[in-house]
Amino acid sequence: MNISRGYDQLSHIYRLVEFIAFGRALERARFHHFSQLRDCKRILLLGDGDGRGLALACRVAPHARIDSIDFSAGMLARAARRLRPEDRARVTLRQADALAFNFPADTYDAVTTFFFLDCFSGEQVRAFIDHLRPALKSNALWLYADFALPPSGVLRLRARVWLALMHAFFRWQTGLAVRALPPAKNLLHAAGFRLQTETSWQGRFILSTVFTQTKVSPNR
Repeated sequence: MNISRGYDQLSHIYRLVEFIAFGRALERARFHHFSQLRDCKRILLLGDGDGRGLALACRVAPHARIDSIDFSAGMLARAARRLRPEDRARVTLRQADALAFNFPADTYDAVTTFFFLDCFSGEQVRAFIDHLRPALKSNALWLYADFALPPSGVLRLRARVWLALMHAFFRWQTGLAVRALPPAKNLLHAAGFRLQTETSWQGRFILSTVFTQTKVSPNR
């Protein structure tokens, strides 16, 4: 199945499916650190889905220009319907594959990836971080929320069961190929992003994290 078409099919029920599985936990994780965007001038949202993040970003950062990139036309259509008339001129919605998109250099002072990097393999995430880095300004914020395996015990077992169910569901509905979480948080660390703050829920199964890009030598 075409992955974009698969997410198009889910766009009208995605929020309901999320709520049935996790209640408001994923929404809390996405938006827990959104206040950090309030002084940003250019914000990049990746895989925002049905536009809840876009609508909140518009309210939190009323003077920012915002680019939202998603692989699904159906999700972008729902996001567009959430926009207030006064926000439309400063928002750009693009249907594109973020892994291959040509991001403008030295542009964004914040990027968000909420339950997005878990759609890719570790090698894809590593390559994507390197691909996106030139588009970020020095000291740019990276707001990241995703699932993680708790360190041990019953909570780790529970998380493995949930992850197996989710991977099976999205493989069935969208053709998504990955079968395990990528080590995205560790890859961001390895790429030079500094952990600023982190909040977790459900025994560290759900994380909401803010990273800051460290300054990179121009000769790198």
